Amino acid sequence: MSKDENKKGPPGGQEPPPDENQIIAERRGKLKALRAQGSAYPNDFRRDALAAELHQAHDAKTVEEIESAPTSVAVAGRMMLKRVMGKASFATLQDMSGRIQLYVTNDHAGTEAHDAFKHWDLGDIVGARGTLFKTRTGELTVKVTDLRMLSKALRPLPEKFHGLTAIASRAGDA
Repeated sequence: MSKDENKKGPPGGQEPPPDENQIIAERRGKLKALRAQGSAYPNDFRRDALAAELHQAHDAKTVEEIESAPTSVAVAGRMMLKRVMGKASFATLQDMSGRIQLYVTNDHAGTEAHDAFKHWDLGDIVGARGTLFKTRTGELTVKVTDLRMLSKALRPLPEKFHGLTAIASRAGDA
């Protein structure tokens, strides 16, 4: 046997895409669990800022300027990226104006909210309240004190780099 025959998966080394029906079924299960806990689609969250407005108003400020005058904000949007690192997590939220980073920790948001956040999926609509700060890399971020899921995404986000492959689909003839 050659080395290539010992490899698992399809030829060429690419992993097969996850089955969309399986993903949707898993997400429906998560939605069912949310419904069992109470309202799965709360409509009482009110954002008071858009990502672009926050960047425009605070990107030019230094870390010291932002820390000396804490700014409380409430933002909402689709979770596009999520990085979980034990007791702290980062997420990128996209609203109609742009993107802003969230910083979720057990200390600020609470253990229960952070544990729930770890099980949320990309594409979910999230509402977050907190104060602005800048990370070590200089990215404007919301240090989350209150975090809520506003709407569960049942379908996965489209693959970023692959797009449509069927020419008929692109042309709208399908």
